Amino acid sequence: MPTEADELRNVETEELETRLNDTRQELFNLRFQLVTGQLDNTARVSQVRRQVARIETLLREREIEAAEAAEATEESA
Repeated sequence: MPTEADELRNVETEELETRLNDTRQELFNLRFQLVTGQLDNTARVSQVRRQVARIETLLREREIEAAEAAEATEESA
């Protein structure tokens, strides 16, 4: 059974950035609900924080891969 990280690896970078913005907005809303006492499922805050971290990690991995590929093409030229 594929994990959430495996599923995210198959997503385009633009879609990941969109999901990151949506997830950050959800986290903001959850924190606001938590402070105002409206949040029933407090575990959701941790789940969403992990989602943000997963997406940021994948975006950073792609950024590093692109930089290494660019550096390799410069060296071969």
